[in-house]
Parts: sequence; structure tokens; C-alpha cells
Amino acid sequence: MKNNNKLNNNKSFNTKDTAMKKLTLLIALLLVVLSTNAFALGASATATATATIVTPIGITKSVDMNFGNVATDGTVGTVALTPAGTRTATGGVTLPATAGTVTAASFAVTGSGTYTYAITLPAAPLTLTGTTAGVTASTFTSTPSATGALTAGAQTLLVGATLNLPVSTVAGSYTSAAFTVTVNYN
Repeated sequence: MKNNNKLNNNKSFNTKDTAMKKLTLLIALLLVVLSTNAFALGASATATATATIVTPIGITKSVDMNFGNVATDGTVGTVALTPAGTRTATGGVTLPATAGTVTAASFAVTGSGTYTYAITLPAAPLTLTGTTAGVTASTFTSTPSATGALTAGAQTLLVGATLNLPVSTVAGSYTSAAFTVTVNYN
């Protein structure tokens, strides 16, 4: 009977040992599941990217600037040409009745719809070459001024300036190199 009891004790011990192993395995498995779920508790979202491509802004010259016929008495003077094409003289300059061709520079601005754009005019004086040195155009102005607004993707930009005549300007034809007018979308 003693042996039988010993056998029952061993069985009891093995049963406890197996139950303990099962419990340990169950706890370990539970910890793995919980730790996996702990990392899975984050959140995510998705988004899309969108872009609207617009027609690039463009500018082309339609008409060159022309101050027309100007008379001088040999003293310093100016001719202001507005973007509307009207002239006023100061100093030793007069405007003959035969005006000749008088035009502000004209540019066609094109782009997208009703976008607005910034206008950059020449800042430095522009030299006109001819018989007398020192004839310049400066103080450029435009209509529209500083900012333009396209209508159906187009607008006319008019540019005027002031013609500066030095002392003893000699009669003749005076012409400048091309000047740059820049437009950029706002």
C-alpha cells in the first residue's frame, strides 16, 4: 500500500506539474496577445494630393513707344508720355502741331481666367542713341498700374515714360534698345 500511495503522490505531483505548465503557457500566450494588441491600438488615415495647372502668364509687345515730334530750344527739357498716349512738355521743349506718331508702348498680357498679376517696369533710365548723348527715357508708368487683372485670360497693358533732353540736344532721330516689362501672377 505504501507503494500505491507513493504512486498516487507521483501522479498528484505530475498532475500539478502539468497544470502549472499549462497555466504558465496560458499566461505567456495571453501576454503575447495583449502586447500585440497594445501595438495595434494606433490609428492611421489616408489622404490624396491635388494640383491645378494653370496657363502660364505671357506678355507680347503690340506697339513700340514713340514720343513723336519734339522741338527744343537747346535748354534742358522733358516730354511726359502717359499710358493713354497724351504728352506734356516742360523746360526748353515744345510740342509741334505736327505731332508725328505718338504712342505709348502696348503689350498683350495673356494667362488664366480672371487671375491678377504684378507689373514690373524698368527702374533705370533707358538711353536713346542718336546725335546727342544723354537723351534718356525714365519714370515709366503703366495702365493698369502695379497690378493688372485678366478678363477671360487677357488684358492690354499700356506703358508711358518721360523723355529727358539734355542741354544742346541736336535734331535727329533717337532710338533706345528694347526695354523689359515683366508680369507675374499674384
